[in-house]
Amino acid sequence: MDHIVITGGNRLQGEVPISGAKNSALPILASTILGGGECVITNLPRVVDVLTMGKLLGMLGATVVHEGNRAVIKADAIHSTEAPYDLVKTMRASVLVLGPLLARWGEAKVSLPGGCAIGSRPVNLHLAGLAKLGADISIEHGYITATAKRLKGARIYCDTPTVTGTENLMMAASLAEGTTVIENAAKEPEINDLSEFLCRRGARIAGAGTDILTIEGVQELQGGDHDVIPDRIEAGTHLVAGAITRGDVTITNCRPAHLEALLMKLREAGADIQAGHDRVRIRVTGRLKGTDIRTLPFPGFPTDMQAQMVAVMALAEGTSVVTETVFESRFMHVEELRRMGADIRVEGNRLIVTGRPTLTGAPVMASDLRASAGLILAGLAAEGTTEVQRVYHLDRGYERIEEKLRAVGAVIERRKARTSPTMR
Repeated sequence: MDHIVITGGNRLQGEVPISGAKNSALPILASTILGGGECVITNLPRVVDVLTMGKLLGMLGATVVHEGNRAVIKADAIHSTEAPYDLVKTMRASVLVLGPLLARWGEAKVSLPGGCAIGSRPVNLHLAGLAKLGADISIEHGYITATAKRLKGARIYCDTPTVTGTENLMMAASLAEGTTVIENAAKEPEINDLSEFLCRRGARIAGAGTDILTIEGVQELQGGDHDVIPDRIEAGTHLVAGAITRGDVTITNCRPAHLEALLMKLREAGADIQAGHDRVRIRVTGRLKGTDIRTLPFPGFPTDMQAQMVAVMALAEGTSVVTETVFESRFMHVEELRRMGADIRVEGNRLIVTGRPTLTGAPVMASDLRASAGLILAGLAAEGTTEVQRVYHLDRGYERIEEKLRAVGAVIERRKARTSPTMR
């Protein structure tokens, strides 16, 4: 397997361009099968999950042409309504084809999803909502099977805000007969991005970005063009890279409004931050201070930035308390950080992080996508060499991360195993 080797100690300085948001690109790509006509999606990140979604759409019968950070999709007809286990097990977001297949074609068979090992992420809210819309649903032999002649609008209350659940229900309701109201909907920027694309194609959706979505179903959607929003998690990761190395880093092609919770915590820790229209500059000249963090759905502090901030707090002055409220098993990076000298104690869903003046390089193993990033950040600041193994997780969600870090002064390289598949 590929691994990434980092020699720590360099102060990062320069500009990092931010790619399109993986978590926005995936539902947008899935939604292309809601209608005929040509869909042109730009600012797509060139990451494994995006290519996997394109492969899944192709298996369903859509025509998908990737051209760098652009994809052209046509789904005038499909020849399958099944998303098989071999593909879905590699990417949880494959479940996003469930709603579109059911709404447009009247049936869907989707394997129960896999993805990162960060705890249980059940699809029961997706299924309960689709049942409210009139779908007949069964689960047998590891597959979800759903059928409906035509979905009908309904009032749906989500017990907890779920991003993929909101997206699946919003896509399904776009072609349902009548009006659907989704209460306690997720409010993430990716929801609004999907809504904008669907409305451009003829959907009628109001309330995206709030906790109440109203969707008036239409008969069909047309083709359309869309530019994916910048990736707020990639943006945050590179800001933290600047912070942990006491550097001077500016991220470009970003939306500062999507980063407010993170920027507040970095300022609280002592970072100097200047935000512009589409860029953020972070400067750190001394040791940061510990700060408490509690992960929450947007607009709260994102769970996808928890591992990266734990790496920063491991070097900050004082003690920090990090509380994880979104996923119950998202502390698998802790043992690896301890191998690098971090002082971290786990108490239920909380981490007690006592900052150390230094970390030391060590061989470590990534357990999931964001843990991979957290370990790389720790390696940037550690004394000596850090080798991060199992970085196939990283390739699911970060576009050329080692190249972008190297461009601002990091000593980092990817060492490829001869048998490892490559996407480049």
